[in-house]
Amino acid sequence: MKDTIGHPHYRPAHITCACGAVHDTFSTRGDFGIDICSNCHPFFTGKQKLMDTAGRIDRFNKKYAKKA
Repeated sequence: MKDTIGHPHYRPAHITCACGAVHDTFSTRGDFGIDICSNCHPFFTGKQKLMDTAGRIDRFNKKYAKKA
């Protein structure tokens, strides 16, 4: 990197989740907190629930079902 260009300072950072998990990485921003991480996100933990709002899945299955 050139010294004459104002490159941002890239330093170690601790990212803290609301669940208490701490991830160590590097950032130009420094330490900061987040609301949700891979330890507590429903998609990554396997606790994700599919909601069938107004029977959309049933309607889809009925519309595209194989006809005998």
